[in-house]
Amino acid sequence: MTTSHEPDGYECPFCFLLAGGETEIDSQDDIVLRTERATALVASGWWADNSGHVIVIPNAHHENIYDLPAEYGHAVHDAVREIAVAMRAAYGCDGISTRQHNEPAGGQDVWHFHVHVIPRYQGDNLYGSKPLPGFATGEQRRVYAEKLRAALSCPS
Repeated sequence: MTTSHEPDGYECPFCFLLAGGETEIDSQDDIVLRTERATALVASGWWADNSGHVIVIPNAHHENIYDLPAEYGHAVHDAVREIAVAMRAAYGCDGISTRQHNEPAGGQDVWHFHVHVIPRYQGDNLYGSKPLPGFATGEQRRVYAEKLRAALSCPS
């Protein structure tokens, strides 16, 4: 049995986006891949040397890995792999890191399961750096979304 960390009245930003909603920090234009059970979008929070990272979410609300049904877990994993392959080609990065957090002690701060897919470059010091303050603009995110959409539409 898992304990929920969602506060009372929590309005999930990912569910809002999946339902067609938009804010300054998340837009329908950020979505680069949508399948029956998973969606991938260019994230609005960036690190200085790792711009354009992507978040992959299940299309149904599940707070964390403990309550994620297998069919959604498999769909998210498949989307993560597809994004990683496209990102490597589109960004010309040297590698890819994935991260997933559960519960406050594990670093989770949005109460909808999600996986970060992060472009990596030699010497980028990702794990020694902090996220940039504020959020990437829609215009900044759009550049990366267009690159990923183009790579995702190209046959391997």
